Amino acid sequence: MSEEPRRRRAPAMSPEDRREAIVQATLPLVVKAGANVTTSQIAAAAGIAEGTVFRVFKDKAELLDACIQRALHSDEEVARLAAIPADVPLEERLTAGVATFSGYLDRMWGVIGALRESGYHPRDEDHKKHKGPPIGMQQLSEEVAGLFGDADLRVSPDLAGRMLLGAVFTNRMGSGFGQTEAEPAAIVELFLHGALKGETNE
Repeated sequence: MSEEPRRRRAPAMSPEDRREAIVQATLPLVVKAGANVTTSQIAAAAGIAEGTVFRVFKDKAELLDACIQRALHSDEEVARLAAIPADVPLEERLTAGVATFSGYLDRMWGVIGALRESGYHPRDEDHKKHKGPPIGMQQLSEEVAGLFGDADLRVSPDLAGRMLLGAVFTNRMGSGFGQTEAEPAAIVELFLHGALKGETNE
């Protein structure tokens, strides 16, 4: 009688990879339940035993703080914008920049807003000490400035980038007042060409 082949164990994750996997599994749960998410729900979503959560994080608060930090990171968005070829038309480049930045805001505000609404306040000291926009947002602003390339601008690319992203913020705020948000292409068109119609002969 032949013996059944032994199942091979999946290779063990490094502590960093395990930490990232747990954070990634937790993020969508936080958006839905805020700080009320349980570690048993997190473990089920990550496909691990609940005790493994506490071998990686000392408590749930540390995990929630890690989720905030992950939501603030913009490495993926920065890489996406850096990969846009320089020969793509300016309006298309900027439209991609606005869409990517909007996605970043969705993720960041989704996590932080859900935690705030559930009464959670970050315990992470670095998060409390940091002043000004999140570093991830600053990196995105710099990348958007680079999208202007060699365009003939009336202002510096940095200022143009900040003003464009300011329009994105204003557009997103409008949804809180029941207004329909403008699409990324419409924001870029308005930013580049203004709100006034061209002169007529009438």
